[in-house]
Amino acid sequence: MRHLPRTWNAGDVFDRLGAQIARHPKTVILVWLVLTLGCFAVTLTDVTGETLFDRLHTGAPGVPGSESAIANEIIDTETTTGPSLSLAVDGVDPADPALPDAMAAARTDLAAIDGVASVIDPYVVPDGPANPAVAGLLAQDGQGFLVVVELEHGLDATVEETALAAVEEQLAAIPGELSDAVGTTVTGQVGGETLIVKEITDQVEKDLQTGERIALPVALFVMVLVFGGLLSASMPLIGAIASIAGGLGSVLALSYWLEMDASVVNVVTILGLGLSIDYGLLIVSRYREELHALVDDDGGRAVRRRRGDGAVQRAMRTTMHTAGRTVTFSALTVAIAISGLLVFKPSILRAVSAAGVAVIVVAILSATTLVPALLVLSGRRLIKPGLIGRVPGLRGLIRRTGDVTSEEGVFSRLAGWVQRRPWLVMIGTLGVLAVLALPLGHLQLRNSSVELLPRGSDQSEYLQTIADQYPASESATAWVVAEAPLEDVTDWSSEVAALPEIASVDPPQAIGGYVVLPVRVDTDDPGGPDAVDAVRALRALDAPFPTWVTGQAATQIDFLDALLDRVWWAVAIVVVATLVLLFLMTRSLVIPVKALLTNVLSLSASLGVLVWAFQDGHLQDLLGFTSTGGIETYVLAMVVAFAFGLAMDYEVFLLSRIKEAWDKGAGNDEAVRRGLQRSGRIITSAAVIIVVVFTGFVFGKLLIIKEVGFSLAVAVIIDATLVRMLLVPATMTVLGRANWWAPAWLLRATRRIAIEH
Repeated sequence: MRHLPRTWNAGDVFDRLGAQIARHPKTVILVWLVLTLGCFAVTLTDVTGETLFDRLHTGAPGVPGSESAIANEIIDTETTTGPSLSLAVDGVDPADPALPDAMAAARTDLAAIDGVASVIDPYVVPDGPANPAVAGLLAQDGQGFLVVVELEHGLDATVEETALAAVEEQLAAIPGELSDAVGTTVTGQVGGETLIVKEITDQVEKDLQTGERIALPVALFVMVLVFGGLLSASMPLIGAIASIAGGLGSVLALSYWLEMDASVVNVVTILGLGLSIDYGLLIVSRYREELHALVDDDGGRAVRRRRGDGAVQRAMRTTMHTAGRTVTFSALTVAIAISGLLVFKPSILRAVSAAGVAVIVVAILSATTLVPALLVLSGRRLIKPGLIGRVPGLRGLIRRTGDVTSEEGVFSRLAGWVQRRPWLVMIGTLGVLAVLALPLGHLQLRNSSVELLPRGSDQSEYLQTIADQYPASESATAWVVAEAPLEDVTDWSSEVAALPEIASVDPPQAIGGYVVLPVRVDTDDPGGPDAVDAVRALRALDAPFPTWVTGQAATQIDFLDALLDRVWWAVAIVVVATLVLLFLMTRSLVIPVKALLTNVLSLSASLGVLVWAFQDGHLQDLLGFTSTGGIETYVLAMVVAFAFGLAMDYEVFLLSRIKEAWDKGAGNDEAVRRGLQRSGRIITSAAVIIVVVFTGFVFGKLLIIKEVGFSLAVAVIIDATLVRMLLVPATMTVLGRANWWAPAWLLRATRRIAIEH
C-alpha cells in the first residue's frame, strides 16, 4: 500500500502548472486575449442590448425583510403613478402676462408625448399664480415656478425610456421659449429621480475611466524603476488589464442573480486592478531572481539550451513552486476576508462580496497563467537592462531598484536597525497607530442617497434649488405606511404630530389597500440624529393598526441593525479561517495570532484617518466633496473587509520569505532580516502601485468611491510602512524562537495537510 507523504506540498501542483505554461505559452496568451476582448465587448458595448452600466442599481442600500424594505415594497407595488420629471424655471416673475399663453403651448407639446399622463404648472388653474392651490409651485424669491410632468404607470420599459427622453428634451426647451415670450433671459433646471440615477451611473463610468487613466501610467513608471526595464514592467500591467476585463465580465454575470449597486463596479475594479498588479509584480520579480541564479551558476550557458529543458523552464517551475503558491495563498486570505460580507443581510454587501471574490479569482488566474506565459516568451531578455536602464542618468537608480540578487540592502539594514532597539520601535509604532485611531471614538454611520451626488453636478444643483425655493415640494423626512382605512389614519395622524420629535405631518394619501402618511422633521439632514430620533419615536408609537416606517433615516437604522446582528459571525469566520491558513503555512500558533492583532491595529488607524478626513470634513476642500457628517455604513463594512484582506496580502508576502529562510536553517533574527530584504522591495513597490491605483479613484467625483479609494490607500500606506517594515520585525525580534511555537500534538495532527516548501 502506498504511503501518504508527511505533508501535502502545494508547490508540486504549481510546479506542474509552471511546466505546462513553459511548454505552451502562446496557447495561454491566445486564450486570455480572446477572453479579454470578449469581456470588454459584452460589458462596455451594447452588443447584448445593454451594457454593464445599464444594469446597475442606485439609491440608498436596503435590507431585505426589514421594516423599511417592506414599506418601500408596498409603496412600489401599490402606487399608481409613473416616474416624473420637473423643470425649475428661474429668472421670470410668474405674474408676467405673457406666461399663460406660452405655457399653454408648452403644455400641449408635453401632453402630446406618448406615455405622458399629466402636466402641471401654475397656469393650469383659474387665476394662475394668484390661486393658493399652486403656491407650492412658486419660487420663494418670486422669480420662478415649477413644471411637473408625470408619466403613465406601468409603461413598457422601452416606451418609458423614450418618453422620459422626449420629456427631458421638451422641458429643456421651455426656458428658451419663455425668454422669447417675455423678452428677458429665462433659465431652467430639469431634474427627477430617473435623471439622478442616470447621473450617478454615468459618473461611475467616468470615475472608472479617470482612475484607470491615472493609475495605469503611474503604475507602469513605478514598475520600470522596480524592474529596470519596460519589458518586465509591462507584464503585470498586461495581466491587470486582462483582470479588469474579467472582473467587469464577472460583475455583469453576477448582475443577473444579484442586484448590483453602481458603486460595486468601481470598488471591485480597483481591488482587482491593485491585486493583479501586486501578484504580477511578485511573479515577475521571483522569475527574474531565479533566472539570474541559473545564469550565474553556469556562466550563462543554460539560457542557450532548448527552452523545453533549459533555464527558462526551470526558472518558471521554481517561480510557480514558490511565488505562484504564495500569491494563490495570499489571494485565498483576501477572498476569505471579503467573503465574510456574505453573512450579512444587506444585498449590497452580498453583491460586493460575490463580485469581489470573483474578481480575486480572475486576478489570481491572470497572475499564475497569463503573466508566466508572457515571461516564458520573453526568456532571457528579462535579465538584461532595457533601453531605459541604459540611460546614463537612470542607470544607477535602475541598477539599485531592479536588483533581485543581493542578500544585503536597504531593507536588511532597516531590519537590523529595528532589531537593535525592538522594544522602542514596537512601543513607538503602537503609539502612532493609537493616535491615528482616536477619531474612531466619534464615528457616525450614514446611509446617504442624493447627498452622494458630486458637488456642482446638474442634479445636485437642481435638488439644492428645490430645497431653497420650493420647500413644499421637498420629500418628507419619513413615511409611515399603514394598513388601515384613510379615515382611521387621518384620526391617528394627530397623535403622530404630537410627538416632540415631529415638526409636521402632511395629509395622508391612500394607495391601494394602504395609506401613506408623510412626516417631516425640523432638520435639513434626512439621515441625521434628529431624523433618526423621529423614526425611533414613530416605531415606538403604539398604533391601532399595522404600520411600517421608511425613509433615509429608517433605512439607515435597519442597515446598521442588520450589521450588528451578524457582525460576530463574519468576524468568527474570517478569524478562524485566517488562523487556520496561516498556521498551515507557518506551522506556528504565535505568528497567526500576532498577525491578526497587528492587522486590527493597522485597520483601526486607517479608519481613524478616514473619519478625520471625511466625517469631520478636514479634507473636503482638498478632495472636492461635501461632508455628510458621517461615513457610509456599507463603505465601512467594505473597507474593513478589503483593508483586512490587503493587510493579510502583505503579511503573506513577508512571512513566506521569512519562513523560507527559517526552513533553510537561518536563526529567527537572520530569517527576519533575510525575509524583509527579499520581500521588502516587492511589498514597498506593490504598496506604491496599489496606493496609486486607489488614489486615482479619489480623484473621481462620487463620494462613495472617494471614501473607499482614500481609506484603502491610507490602509496600505500604514500597513506597508509602520506595520510591515517596523512593527512586524520588532515584534518577531522580541518574541525570538517563540514565534515558531505550536503544540506538538497539533503539529502531528496536521502534518499531512501542512502547506510547506
